[in-house]
Amino acid sequence: MTDQTALVVGASRGLGFALAEEWLGRGWHVIATVRDRSDDLTALAERHPGKLEIETIDINEAEGVQALRDRLAGRRLDILFINAGIARAIEASPATASERDFLDMMLTNAFSPVRAAEMLRDLVPAGGTIAIMTSELGSIANANGGWQLYSSSKAALNMLMKGYAAKNAGDRHMLLLVAPGWVRTDMGGSGATLSIEESIPLVVDMIEANRGKSGLRYVDRFDKDLPW
Repeated sequence: MTDQTALVVGASRGLGFALAEEWLGRGWHVIATVRDRSDDLTALAERHPGKLEIETIDINEAEGVQALRDRLAGRRLDILFINAGIARAIEASPATASERDFLDMMLTNAFSPVRAAEMLRDLVPAGGTIAIMTSELGSIANANGGWQLYSSSKAALNMLMKGYAAKNAGDRHMLLLVAPGWVRTDMGGSGATLSIEESIPLVVDMIEANRGKSGLRYVDRFDKDLPW
């Protein structure tokens, strides 16, 4: 067993829930955040007594993130994994999309995750990992026009993390922008190519392989660098 701790921000369902479940299965202590009550996460806590803590925050509300930081004062996080994302106006272009949909994606998918990383980073000691869920669609080099607005928000996330890494080079954290593949979740849809079970264990393996290193990488679940 291990006494290591992971904080998974956004773990009520889908990929975030699967990350919490995977780390628990590997003997970790997990702190999982939800925006609203999650019966699935509550049941998971009952299956792992004393190993899963549930915190309630909305990542888009800075005050709530700061309150979480205050509650965790003095704690050590070996891994901080921020999983936050919404997908709207999938088939739309700037000429046809709602401005609100685009702004909501930019806030939830790009701005808020990096803000949370900045606010929570001092809980992660040197040699620890700060990871954020991104997407292969965030690659500008590989852009093919699909999910145009969502892709733009993930490219913005990647760019913000580039700036974060440059400004905090002295932290000696491993910074990972994680692309899990196209996974069958409520957001990914039923037509996605991967099950959660085909993605998340590999994601956790990849994070394990990078522990103790430093710098920023944009990688897939196979630990392969993706083009920016």
